[in-house]
Amino acid sequence: MGSSKRTPLPYRTDRTRNFEKAWKRYNKSGRYDMQAAAVAMNLVTNRNSVPAEYRDHELTGEWAGFRELHIGGDFLLVYRVDEKNEIIYFTDLGTHAELFE
Repeated sequence: MGSSKRTPLPYRTDRTRNFEKAWKRYNKSGRYDMQAAAVAMNLVTNRNSVPAEYRDHELTGEWAGFRELHIGGDFLLVYRVDEKNEIIYFTDLGTHAELFE
């Protein structure tokens, strides 16, 4: 049997101001691979299972309700999924030290 031709719509997306500022800063600096960041965002938005190398996981403490994935090394994408409204909120980009300390 062939695979199904049906799939759910991708999530809608929104970005925080912090996320947009971080994107511009990193894109301008050339410090991290922003194409890899866009690929990671597409995986999440299109409801694909995120490969294990991204180490996608839920956050705890003051970040409870958010998720984090590793784009490359210590470069992280923080986002929140609103299942009810089918929207992904891209919240921030940065290293552990920049985001959580």
